[in-house]
Amino acid sequence: MERLPALLGANDTPDRLTLPPGPLREAQRRNPGLRLGSTGLVLDALVPAVLEQKVTVTEARRARRCLLRRHGEPAPGPRTDLYVTPTARQWAMIPSWEWHRAGVDQKRAATIQRAVRLAPRLEEASAMSGAQAHARLTTVPGIGVWTAAETLQRSNGDADAVSVGDYHLANHVGHFFTGRTRSTNEQMLDLLAPYSGQRHRVCKLALLGGARAPHFGPRLAPNDHRHR
Repeated sequence: MERLPALLGANDTPDRLTLPPGPLREAQRRNPGLRLGSTGLVLDALVPAVLEQKVTVTEARRARRCLLRRHGEPAPGPRTDLYVTPTARQWAMIPSWEWHRAGVDQKRAATIQRAVRLAPRLEEASAMSGAQAHARLTTVPGIGVWTAAETLQRSNGDADAVSVGDYHLANHVGHFFTGRTRSTNEQMLDLLAPYSGQRHRVCKLALLGGARAPHFGPRLAPNDHRHR
């Protein structure tokens, strides 16, 4: 209950972002209730982010659902289909075949196992500045720029944490600002440079404002690791 206001974005400061007239400002005007919440729970945000590495959203959600149902505890209350996220110790006790059964490849499973063993140190990142928190997370092998950003967006409500390396984000942001169909991460960061300190918020506003790059070719196909 003490964390609820922060979870709902009470500590966020969207008024710090002042925008000139244009599509981004219009997106801000149309979404006055946008707040970046913060859970204060680094590991609870980190594990799902690692599960999302280099796979489709469907695969990541399926894996997390499988792991929670087999190794989490039933949540209090009348619902029988809700589970509490495992503790660091419970994550560490999951054997290799259970990760495989959930469709999680060895690399992602090993990253999570390394992270949970360092859980107390990683949880300290919830009280750090963005740069310090990012540095703390990326000391763990397997946790790179994208995973750290995705984690800090959720645990810290970091308004500047850009998901560099995302499969779609650079294209969407580039198309929103310039009309280019395809953009690199470097080009995206150049476009976001004027909004330093608020880059993640700007990305969210751009997506809410309709940032969608054209699609070419088939979508990324799911890769079921359970059959390997």
